[in-house]
Amino acid sequence: MYGLIITVLISCILIADVFKLVDITGKYIRIPVFLFLPHFVLLWCNCTVWGRILLVVDFMYVCIRLHFFPFRHSQIDNFRVNVLFGGQLLIRFALWGMTFQTLYYLGLLFFHDSLPLSWTAFLFPGEKNMLLFTIDAVFTVLFLWGFLVNGALRVLFTCYRLGIIKRILIVLNLWIPFVNLFLMNYICKKAIEEYYGECCRFENKMERPDNLTCRTKYPIILLHGIGFRDMQYFNYWGRIPKRLVENGAAVYYGHQEAWGTVENNGLIIQQKINEVLAQNNCDKVNIIAHSKGGLDARYVISELDMAANIASLTTVSTPHLGSELITLLNKLPDNLYRFISSLFNKTFQKIGDQTPDCYAASKQLAPEYCREFNERYPDAPEVYYQSYASVMKHPLGDSLLSVPHLLMSFSGAAGSDGLVTEASAKWGNFRGTFTSTGRRGISHGDMIDLKREDYKGFDVLEEYIRIVQDLKNRGF
Repeated sequence: MYGLIITVLISCILIADVFKLVDITGKYIRIPVFLFLPHFVLLWCNCTVWGRILLVVDFMYVCIRLHFFPFRHSQIDNFRVNVLFGGQLLIRFALWGMTFQTLYYLGLLFFHDSLPLSWTAFLFPGEKNMLLFTIDAVFTVLFLWGFLVNGALRVLFTCYRLGIIKRILIVLNLWIPFVNLFLMNYICKKAIEEYYGECCRFENKMERPDNLTCRTKYPIILLHGIGFRDMQYFNYWGRIPKRLVENGAAVYYGHQEAWGTVENNGLIIQQKINEVLAQNNCDKVNIIAHSKGGLDARYVISELDMAANIASLTTVSTPHLGSELITLLNKLPDNLYRFISSLFNKTFQKIGDQTPDCYAASKQLAPEYCREFNERYPDAPEVYYQSYASVMKHPLGDSLLSVPHLLMSFSGAAGSDGLVTEASAKWGNFRGTFTSTGRRGISHGDMIDLKREDYKGFDVLEEYIRIVQDLKNRGF
């Protein structure tokens, strides 16, 4: 009798959900659903034939509704982000359900003797039916565990704010009792932060309905830093170029070598600039350069007489005054340094470098070389120079750069992004230093969206849109 009453109650709620009169994911509506429906076995045993049919329909509806459509309305038209948001909702549903069931079993344990006989027969079948009760308990756990796994997989596969290392640690520790509850809460927090961050981006995009925010007068050439190439399937600049193009920018790449010297890379960039000029039938380009790419660009402007063809140079985390990390590396025995450099040369020859020279290229980032470079290649007055920097707040801010950051800190180079200090990154019109409101800060790699992650208080995609929008407003 009680099973039929509860089944009818749940059915009424679900019918109201179908007609959108209520939402079963609502704060209070979810309570009867997650309190009673997981006990499918006990309800089945306490229902009539028609009640059982109704119970199966209810169960199938809830599974389909929540597993595939955990929420009805989204603030953003983005499939990945909506999958992410649904994932954290499913995790929260599962945790709510587990909380309800924990209270349910504790109540049975301590108060079943004081319950009415009819309720005791339904809720706690007794020793003769302990097998039934056990089956029901297992079914309840599997029912809620399904939502938890679905939600966790959604978040782990779609959340940019969870790096590779964090994902691995979460998967390895997800099976530890109580620890997994902490982890679930953590990934829910990251998911909701990213969702509302994407909503903010979406709103910003809606405020730019013409998609011409980044349509500069001159096309943009992106120059990468040392140790990387412009590759087809792994973009050095992460999600940045795509977002700039979506907002009207014409984006090209320098395609200089990973371990090319300033001189060799300068010739490659010069050729690329001429190609872009001819392709767009224009007389100038804007350059946005990261790390050593800024030195390559300055060489092109001042030594290769390309100043008349470059409207602006924006450097991001470029070591204009050199990197103290190279000073430390220079203390290695020269033969060892050359041997390591030869290994890099052989590797990068296989993936595209024609004349890699890791030894010379890295030495060109030393403070001594950069002082000579700055004297030899002064800025061209007809080019607009501007620069940006970023800083990590502590060595653990970026796992990839924790050791370099620590070494630079010990050497007295404070305020760095892991490779370049804030002071060294300043050149021309210094526009500011990026950091986050969180504890990690912003690293050298974060400035090119290397990990494709989002950080609290720093949106790298929006920052580049602002940079390019500013170039457009300046007439470039």
